[in-house]
Amino acid sequence: MLWRGRRQSDNIEDDRSDSGGGGIGGGGGQFQLPIGGRTGGGGSIILVILVVIAGWYFGFDPSAILGGGDGGLLPGGGGQITDNSGGGQGSGAGAPANDEMKQFVATVLAETEDTWTGIFKSQGLTYEDPKLVLFSGQVRSACGFASAAAGPFYCPGDHKVYLDMTFFQQLDQQFGASGEFARAYVIAHEVGHHVQNLTGIMGKFNQMRQGMSEADANQLSVRIELQADCFAGVWAHYTAQKGILEQGDFESALNAAKQIGDDTLQKKMQGYVVPESFNHGTSQQRQTWLTRGYKNGKLSDCNTMSGPL
Repeated sequence: MLWRGRRQSDNIEDDRSDSGGGGIGGGGGQFQLPIGGRTGGGGSIILVILVVIAGWYFGFDPSAILGGGDGGLLPGGGGQITDNSGGGQGSGAGAPANDEMKQFVATVLAETEDTWTGIFKSQGLTYEDPKLVLFSGQVRSACGFASAAAGPFYCPGDHKVYLDMTFFQQLDQQFGASGEFARAYVIAHEVGHHVQNLTGIMGKFNQMRQGMSEADANQLSVRIELQADCFAGVWAHYTAQKGILEQGDFESALNAAKQIGDDTLQKKMQGYVVPESFNHGTSQQRQTWLTRGYKNGKLSDCNTMSGPL
């Protein structure tokens, strides 16, 4: 990926030296999922599934996030969609302010800003740039405390993407998804959730899941995640048109999508799959929707809300 020398976004908040205060289980911090800043009974169901699956995958104690079973799913401000596909424990505290990986992240974020500003403008809309927060280990957001173990996430409550960059090492070393564009795909996916938030898709999702069964709520969550993959593909389409991509770049993103599919992760970590617990999509689905966005760069190709996946 030919990213060096290109514009870097100013919308980076480097909190790596400040991360770690408060603790996940202390101070009354709970991990909440009221999408679009609103809460409802369905959010509790999805949250438990997300946290427990993350615990299965990465060996942390779900009770630390769920408040030790003390009713830690109470409604609160904000909300988040998380990428429970990995995440290492932070070791980046005190990292140089202008380290190369930070420059890479800032450049990729700038490219998403340029692309989505253009797409929104073509539809008579104004794109609001998200902030991207770099943290180490754990962080407090408008969605509450979050650990690096949950992976990168987007918080609709403050319009920010949160990233512990040690996740990139995890992506490479544990999941076998190497390459700069694989990392760029991760960022573009989270920005895809921001696009969903700005366009009201998250709000509709929140309304639709009210009163749903666990299985139905999970299926709806999969559709939201696959659309974010498709939006990442749309971004990749326009990035390729700029001549930034090198041979094999998009293939590295496809491999990342494969490695973080629900079925692949479950089979790797526990030896079997539980389809009804899927909340991000299978490896094949994630690759398919990423490719659909990439092929033509059309938002109309990213309608995951109806029809088969």
